[in-house]
Amino acid sequence: MEGISHMTFIVRDLEKATMFFEQIFDAKEVYSSGEDTFSLSKEKFFLIGDLWIAIMEGESLPSRTYNHIAFKIEDADYMMYLERINALGLEIKEGRARVVGEANSIYFYDFDNHLFELHTGTLIERLREYKKK
Repeated sequence: MEGISHMTFIVRDLEKATMFFEQIFDAKEVYSSGEDTFSLSKEKFFLIGDLWIAIMEGESLPSRTYNHIAFKIEDADYMMYLERINALGLEIKEGRARVVGEANSIYFYDFDNHLFELHTGTLIERLREYKKK
């Protein structure tokens, strides 16, 4: 296995989801199917760094869960991302209880009930803090 190829999110409104990915994650749109459907429905592809994100038109998730994707951010950028999230009027979910020193996170929902996390820490840092307890 080489790693993650891409992630696909089903969204009700491709343009609204485009705004979400571009404004929150600085995603770069690299493909739009327009009215063509080579897959299940109209779709767009983005790059967030080297990560390929696909969005496809369809029904939003019917409910919200704790299933989520977490992106690593720098601690110095925490407030910038919080401002971006608030500017789009997205719902911020209260974070879980944390061990002191475990880093910081912002949990927030997109327009289609997907939960995202922006996290300032690493796996190594988390495991180190867990070992102390």
